[in-house]
Amino acid sequence: MKKLKYIPITTMLMALTLFSCGESKTEDGHDEATHSETEENHSEGEDEEDNMEGEAKEVMLTAQQFEALQMEIDTLSQRYMSGYVEANGTLEVPPQNEASITAITGANVASIEVIEGDEVKKNQAVAYLSHPSIIQIQSDYLNAHSNSRFLKQEYERQKRLYEAGVASGMNFQKATADYQSSTAMVKGLEAQLRQYNINASGVRNGTIYQRVALRSPIAGVVEKVFIKTGQYVEPQTNLMEIVDTDHVHADLMVFEKDVDKVKKGQKVRFSIQSRPGKELEAVIYSVSQTFEQDPKAVHVHAEIENKESGLIPGMYIKGKIEVDNQQTTALPKSAIVTEAGKDYVFTAQGEGDVWSFTPIEVTTGEKDGDWIAIRFFETPDPNTRFAFNNAYYLMGEMKKGETEHEH
Repeated sequence: MKKLKYIPITTMLMALTLFSCGESKTEDGHDEATHSETEENHSEGEDEEDNMEGEAKEVMLTAQQFEALQMEIDTLSQRYMSGYVEANGTLEVPPQNEASITAITGANVASIEVIEGDEVKKNQAVAYLSHPSIIQIQSDYLNAHSNSRFLKQEYERQKRLYEAGVASGMNFQKATADYQSSTAMVKGLEAQLRQYNINASGVRNGTIYQRVALRSPIAGVVEKVFIKTGQYVEPQTNLMEIVDTDHVHADLMVFEKDVDKVKKGQKVRFSIQSRPGKELEAVIYSVSQTFEQDPKAVHVHAEIENKESGLIPGMYIKGKIEVDNQQTTALPKSAIVTEAGKDYVFTAQGEGDVWSFTPIEVTTGEKDGDWIAIRFFETPDPNTRFAFNNAYYLMGEMKKGETEHEH
């Protein structure tokens, strides 16, 4: 029987321990090498990413692209963004700057000298009327004037006789009364002739006017014409309306809850439906002290600054009355784009026939219609120009350029 060689247990345990330690070192060495390699690769990636972020990012547009996109470029400006009262209304003119031309007697329209939209001067003839009654009043004036001249001579004769003690006082008194009565009649007929725009001295010299002129009492624009040539018009008929558009103003309605906030001297920004996107400015010069019942609101009148042509009374307007003096830097909504949760605007710089646009991160604030308040992390130079529109397009072009660069 073969005998087994005895190996001490202590020796076996030591061998196993050495084997395990050797395996552990190998694995640790492999892990450390792999970890070191990963860290190296990660560091290289970060360096590459940092280099990408450090590169100047911009969008280039040719002059043709700039024009096709209708780019709007300007420097920053201050704008009221909060503290305002909304009010709607119409463009109006004061009553003293509107005129209605009427007929003072029944007559036929002989001719019309203007059409709607024509500008007229004060006292300019806008139409002519004719009628037998117009000729009759001139005849009455001639008779009264001639009779008055005769009665004046009789009055002067009776006065001399009375003063000489030859004539009785009754004859002198009668001559005086007749002369004074005729004088009053002549003056009354002269006043009527002036209303007809007839020259009394011409009638006294023997001229009988077949037609009379209707004249504009103010300078302005012919707003409406209600008559036709040959038409018979009754006395006091409204024939035309003249409006002095140089005095057009904004007539806004302010509701009861906002009345206490509105006062003279405040600025108003308003827009007209016929001119979308364009704002006009006005200054309040009058606030009514009585309420309109439907709706319950007061009229606020504001004088328009830098009036433009085409402002017609009756145009509907939407306005905002500034009730404080806080201003802030703002840009139109189309000048701001959001990317990865951040807001950007684009500076603009012309270089020959090429425009370059560079994004700048900003924070946004109050909104006022299509305008948004913005704040910069670093204050830009006052002469820096910015893109006022197409920010979304510019950001898209920049991202597209980055993608092409990566490929």
